[in-house]
Amino acid sequence: MSQATDGTMATDPFLATRKPLPGASTGRPERNDPRERRRRHMVELLAVCALALVPWTVVLGVTLPTDYRVHAWRTTWVGFDILLLIALGATAVLGRRRHRAVVIPALSSAVLLVCDAWFDVSLALGTPAVWASAALAVFVELPMAVFLFHRMYNLLRLQWTPLPPADTADRAGGRRTAVVEPEESP
Repeated sequence: MSQATDGTMATDPFLATRKPLPGASTGRPERNDPRERRRRHMVELLAVCALALVPWTVVLGVTLPTDYRVHAWRTTWVGFDILLLIALGATAVLGRRRHRAVVIPALSSAVLLVCDAWFDVSLALGTPAVWASAALAVFVELPMAVFLFHRMYNLLRLQWTPLPPADTADRAGGRRTAVVEPEESP
C-alpha cells in the first residue's frame, strides 16, 4: 500500500498519485471550518465530562450515607413535579400547534419521566410503597417516556429527511418538496 498525497492510504499506485480537483468536495467538512471546530470542541467537552463523572460516581458511592434525613422533602418533590408539569404542558401546546420546537420539551419530559420512575422506586425500596412505585413506573412513566422518545426520534428523522435530487423535481411545477408526511407530526 502507498500513502496518498492527502494523508489517506491508497491501494492502487495510480490512485496514490491522484489529487482531488480544486474545489471538489470530499464530503467531509474542512478541519479549519469554524462549525466543524465548534462541533469537535463540543464533542471533546462532552467526552471529558463523561470521563470526569466516573471517579465522581465512585466517590459518591463510597462516601454517601445509606440513610439520610431530608428537611425539604416536600419542596424537592413538588418542585420536580412542577418541572414535569411544565415540560408536559409545553409538549402538549407545541404539539397541538404542530410546531417543530416540540422536540425540546418532549425529550425533556421523557427524561424527567425516567428520572421520576427511578427516584420513586429507588427511594421506596424496603418499604411497602415500593410496589405502587414500581407499578406506576412500569405501567405509566416508562411507557410514556418510551413513547415520547420514539415519537421525537421519528419527528427528527422526518424533519431532517433530505430533499430529493433536482432531477426528480416535480415535473408539473418544477418544485422540490421534502419527503415529510403531514400525519407524522405529534
